[in-house]
Amino acid sequence: MQRRLVRRIDLEMALSEVRPHPRPDPKLEQYTIPPETAVDLLFFAAYTNDDIIGRRVLDLGCGTGRLAIGAALLGAEEVLGVDVDAVAVRVGLEDAAKLGVDDVVSWVVGDIGVVIGGFDTVVQNPPFGVQRSKADRRFLQKALEVGRVVYSLHKAGVSNRRFIRRFVELHGGKITHIIPLRMWIPWMFTFHSKRRYMVEVDLYRIVGGRRREREEGKRW
Repeated sequence: MQRRLVRRIDLEMALSEVRPHPRPDPKLEQYTIPPETAVDLLFFAAYTNDDIIGRRVLDLGCGTGRLAIGAALLGAEEVLGVDVDAVAVRVGLEDAAKLGVDDVVSWVVGDIGVVIGGFDTVVQNPPFGVQRSKADRRFLQKALEVGRVVYSLHKAGVSNRRFIRRFVELHGGKITHIIPLRMWIPWMFTFHSKRRYMVEVDLYRIVGGRRREREEGKRW
């Protein structure tokens, strides 16, 4: 049975119950996506583009699973969350059960390189590459390999947009939308000097492979 939460406030309240990582590692850039940002991404994917409801969804680098669980609550047929951190995945597994979607969401502890096969939709909040240079590139490349459509958050900026556009095109994808968003990050690490930070990000919708050909009206 599909689950649909029509009101944004319902989904945001549900995702606020998904706990952040209890011991985040700054080297892995483990910033839990805020509930309101997760809702922005998921509502755009589900209700503007029909890319969630009844779809097979992959959350790459899922952390504690707010995007994965949100996709399930909105009516995804199947969801897979993948993350290298076993602690984060355990939190996601527990909270998916608490929110009643453990029958829809499956979890894998491992590097994103283990993912094979095909998915209708990939959602991701990858590392921005601040601590590990080029970390976001692996996520984009893998998402384009396995997904027909990708929703990906990246640090905003003209130069970053230019690079991502080139990278996506090089790997056979096409950006259909770039939506500027603001993501509020609470104090998490000792090097933070404020109670919360505002980070400007861009949400990219990207189509690739057969999905790109279909949206361009070609036969596939």
